[in-house]
Amino acid sequence: MAVTSLPSSGPLDCLLQTDSAEHHPRWPLSLHTGRKNDNRDLAMISLDLNFNILTRDLSHYLENQVKVGLFGSGVGLSLVLGFSAAYTCYYLLSVAKKPQLISGGKTFCQFLRDHCPVVSETYYPTFWCWESRIQTLLRPFVTAKPGVVYRNELIKAADGGQISLDWFDNDESPLHPYAATRPTVLLLPGLTGTSRESYILHMVQQSRDLGYRCVVFNNRGVSGETLLTPRTYCAANTEDLETVIEHIQRRIEAAPIMAAGVSMGGMMLANYLGRKGRETCLRGVVVFSAGWDAFECTASLEKPLDRFLFNSYLTSCLQASVHRHRPMLEKCYDIDHIMKAKTIREFDERFTSIMFGYPTNDDYYRDASPIHGLKSVQVPMLCLNAADDVFSPSHAIPVETVKQNPNLAMLITCHGGHIGFLEGLWPRQSTYMDRVFKQFAKAVIEHGNRLADLS
Repeated sequence: MAVTSLPSSGPLDCLLQTDSAEHHPRWPLSLHTGRKNDNRDLAMISLDLNFNILTRDLSHYLENQVKVGLFGSGVGLSLVLGFSAAYTCYYLLSVAKKPQLISGGKTFCQFLRDHCPVVSETYYPTFWCWESRIQTLLRPFVTAKPGVVYRNELIKAADGGQISLDWFDNDESPLHPYAATRPTVLLLPGLTGTSRESYILHMVQQSRDLGYRCVVFNNRGVSGETLLTPRTYCAANTEDLETVIEHIQRRIEAAPIMAAGVSMGGMMLANYLGRKGRETCLRGVVVFSAGWDAFECTASLEKPLDRFLFNSYLTSCLQASVHRHRPMLEKCYDIDHIMKAKTIREFDERFTSIMFGYPTNDDYYRDASPIHGLKSVQVPMLCLNAADDVFSPSHAIPVETVKQNPNLAMLITCHGGHIGFLEGLWPRQSTYMDRVFKQFAKAVIEHGNRLADLS
């Protein structure tokens, strides 16, 4: 007896054919002996056989003719290659671009082109994480932390408080073996940063390669030291910075000194230069990812996504610092009210502006915004900002103000985020920001005589 399959068509033609009972020992013995079975049993046997054969041969066809695997498929491979080509074109045309260099004078601009070639080179952000928020979030995790051994020094402030300085003396420098004349770089970290931040460690490493000494200015209460007075820090107040610079100058009178500030450290440094004019020992300054207008910075960080990614976290870091020093601070401030703040603006309204005696938070933000003092800067200052930095939005970058002061230069990249500037396939060792710092520091220390009179 034989069972005939259902007809098939297309690529599966003739896959199901009449088969004899001898080839199917699974069939009941009654089929061989001619015994008649119930019509329902026969139909079930036929259906089962046809389904098994169809499944087996369909799988065979797919495996050998279509090759289901993505890279085994001509269609899949074409899609991958097409997407890769399109992404590469987009990256090269829209992502990788030369930075925009803006300066108030031809002398400073030419100086930078001659001694800092990085300002004229195309910046190639890491191709798999060029978006601003991703750059900002990933930098602390993907960049290495060079090993640096500091010498800590605590100095007294005028109000009785103490300031923590971390020195990297670089006594083994073959380029500048004499400590008294060894060039020195003062470094200012960001809002809640210390000398252990990866971007600070990288700048120390770059300075070490140049043979320079570094001093990191840690804001009050952030690096583990005890708070002796009910006062911390803010971007508008530069008294502690002035104390630090005067202290360094007294210690190493014969050594040239320059400074670099990051984020809020850059804001403080820019405000200091705007107030001091020529009355400073600093030969040059470089500022990274500074917020130029405090109102615009906080407004940008209060947008839903950026509030979720950055604002809430930074607020909690500020509150954690307040909590660590609660026994000292609760004498003057409502700590419980401060701990309920949800944003940086609320924290500043309840704590920072009150601490430094401002009538309102708006008064504090106005005083903290470096944009108002840039016209008074009398020291060569290079500023690096990314146009996609959500902490310092592009429309608030003071391009027109920079054009009016020959001591200022602004370098603006299309991408880089906030203190990101990642580049290379796997950006572990160096960033675009590191290269700008190293070249500018060397230029100021070794060729600064060309910048003696920019006005």
